[in-house]
Amino acid sequence: MRNLLIWLRNKAFRPYTINKIRRAAAGIPYDVLHVVDHGPFAVALCTDEFCAGKDLWVSFHDHFLTTRGAFENSSMLWNMAKRRMVISDELGIEYQKLFGKKDYVIITDGVAEKEMSQPVTANKLPVVVYFAGLLHLDYIPLFNVLANVLDELSKQGYSFKLVLRGTQQIPFLQDRSFETEYRPLTLNDAELKQELDTSTILYLPIKFTQPYFYLYSLSTKMVGYLGASGAILYHGPADSAACHLLQKSNAAICNTELAVNKLSEDMLNLIANKTTIVANAKLLAKQCFNLAEIQSQFWQTKL
Repeated sequence: MRNLLIWLRNKAFRPYTINKIRRAAAGIPYDVLHVVDHGPFAVALCTDEFCAGKDLWVSFHDHFLTTRGAFENSSMLWNMAKRRMVISDELGIEYQKLFGKKDYVIITDGVAEKEMSQPVTANKLPVVVYFAGLLHLDYIPLFNVLANVLDELSKQGYSFKLVLRGTQQIPFLQDRSFETEYRPLTLNDAELKQELDTSTILYLPIKFTQPYFYLYSLSTKMVGYLGASGAILYHGPADSAACHLLQKSNAAICNTELAVNKLSEDMLNLIANKTTIVANAKLLAKQCFNLAEIQSQFWQTKL
């Protein structure tokens, strides 16, 4: 049913959808037209009616091949825009190759100064492994390896608790040697922040499928993790934008395989060196993801 509705909106009733977007926008006063290149209707307002005499800013958050977009639309936005804002250098460089040599700035999620927490130093038991967010089907192989690792280490005398916030139930996590706790979806930022700060390991899986996603996009979850007290365990492709950034700054332990032995080794390494890793994560957050600086950069322009 969902796919049918998307097809009707994007294909059968495409002109009607575009007109609906334009009617809604026509009643909104603005000085700058800011477009997020996400989906098939991103260029709906790129007409003389809406762009004449106005600055066009465009944010490129994901590669167009992962968002139901089109080469022609992204090319139009890239070349029409007065300002191009991308989520990573990898995406900016790729789009320069595809669409033309144009300047861009990196604008991402950020971490506020008050959200920078001190590293967890005490070795509290059980070791809490935390993940919040939707668990996509492509994550299942990664979580299966993680579960097997926690099982093996638990049998060696370690104690773990896997906390999942807002995910569906995972049948293969039943009857394990470690505890699993499911918590419901929440929009309470303070609650989520407390959970991040009381967890030892912040699990950051990136699916091995869809290279056009992981090669160019930075996980927004990663940005929040950088400001927390726990240490990041990255689990995903070695050539992703996130892995490159975390490894360069030694701000996480990065595992790039689906092998139980290697992930076990990396998890113990993370536990032993978590204080240093978390301290490096704070430096990375301050250097690249300072929220006040990102907001200032977004508005820093002459109208």
